[in-house]
Amino acid sequence: MLTPGPDHPITIEPAKRRWRAAFAGHVIADSDDAMVLREGSYPPVIYFPRDKVAMEYMSRTDRKTHCPYKGDAGYYSVLMDGQWAENALWTYEEPFPAMEQLRGRLAFYTDKIEVYEVDDATVNAHHPVGERDVDAIVQHTDTGDGHSQRDHWKPNVETPDGGVR
Repeated sequence: MLTPGPDHPITIEPAKRRWRAAFAGHVIADSDDAMVLREGSYPPVIYFPRDKVAMEYMSRTDRKTHCPYKGDAGYYSVLMDGQWAENALWTYEEPFPAMEQLRGRLAFYTDKIEVYEVDDATVNAHHPVGERDVDAIVQHTDTGDGHSQRDHWKPNVETPDGGVR
C-alpha cells in the first residue's frame, strides 16, 4: 500500500456541480454528491454514489485490478437497449485508508460512458408543469423497455366512490 504524496499526488474533493452519466441515450447516473479524484497528470475521474447509479443495468464481471494507492477494483459491464459496454465502470469496495472517500462509489470509463457536468439551475430550471418540474418529468419517461427511469409518482387523484363509471 502506497500513500499519495508529492511524488504521486491524489486529491478527492466534492464536485462543485451536478454530474451525470449516460449510455444508449439514457441517464444511468445522476448526482449532486459526486466526488472528483485528481491523480498526478491523469484526467480527473468522477465517482458517483452507488445509490445514484442505475445498477439494474449493470452486471459484475470477473475483471479485477490493483492500484497501490487505492486498493483492489471490481468492474461492471452495462447492457441497455441491446447495447453492451464491457467493464465500463469500476469501484473500490474496500479502498485503502487514504482513499476511504471512494467507498460506496463508482466511476465510468469515459470512452464507453458519457460523463458530463450539469448546470443544476439549467436542468432543474423549475419551469413548473402543474406541480412537477421539467427535469422530473423527463426522468419519469420510458427508458425504452417499458419502464420509467424513476419510481412512479403517487396518483394525484382518487377513484370515485363506486369505482369507474
